[in-house]
Amino acid sequence: MKKIVFVAVSLLMLTACTQKKGDAQNEALQHQRDSLTRIIEQKDNEIEDMMGTMNDIEEGFRAINEAEQRVTIAKDGEGSTSAERIRENMTFIQSQMQQNRELINKLRAQLRQSSVKGDQLRRTLDNLTRQMEEKDAQISQLRAELEAKDVQIGELNTQVSNLNSNVSHLQEETTQKSQTISSQDKQLNTAWFVYGTKKELKSQRILEDGKVLRSNFNHDYFTKIDIRVDKEIRLYSRSAKVLTSHPQSSYTLQQDANKQYILRITNPQLFWSTSKYLVVLVK
Repeated sequence: MKKIVFVAVSLLMLTACTQKKGDAQNEALQHQRDSLTRIIEQKDNEIEDMMGTMNDIEEGFRAINEAEQRVTIAKDGEGSTSAERIRENMTFIQSQMQQNRELINKLRAQLRQSSVKGDQLRRTLDNLTRQMEEKDAQISQLRAELEAKDVQIGELNTQVSNLNSNVSHLQEETTQKSQTISSQDKQLNTAWFVYGTKKELKSQRILEDGKVLRSNFNHDYFTKIDIRVDKEIRLYSRSAKVLTSHPQSSYTLQQDANKQYILRITNPQLFWSTSKYLVVLVK
């Protein structure tokens, strides 16, 4: 009878352990699915943004072609009305050309910064750049034809000069905004880490009364890193314990050949989502 009871208890314990193991595996798989979903959503958003920019560029070329046709028709006419139409359409063409240049530069930046890489996108960008160069040559030829027909474009040149000045000012503002965005992006992807013995951490007020990172800790004692690049931290110790709060599924603590621990961040976005500070206690 005692043997039967012992066997039954053993089976119950084995079933419970198997259930816990299965739950842990399911949780790990769910984290992987969530991570893949976020990556796919990011790529979809990047592709959508680039397609929107390409559509704007194509629409710009269409508008330029229509304006060129209006100029071609007007330059064969006579009188102040035709001259005015030419001035208006040439001003529009110059403005739209500048806008297309900026959109092509924007697309180039989007492609450079995107996680989506492909020869087709690069070929599309090269094709749009060639179209822009060809259109520049066509506009130069059109201006030469207008000058040959003694079309009065002095006022147009002044307007274009003013437009270029405005565009230059706009480009300066755009550059400043880009620098601000770049700085903000750098800040968003910056984190700090420190590892040390209990004595060292206490001396820098990083660890006080069992609490981590109270308001008066020594920030200069930390090392600054880029979370997009720095994903492995060597701790040079055979004993390591993470004191700050980070999801356990986002990192591993493994020993190297010398039995010294290395912290590997497997999911940077998840790891740093709870805190941009990492504190590790070593011995």
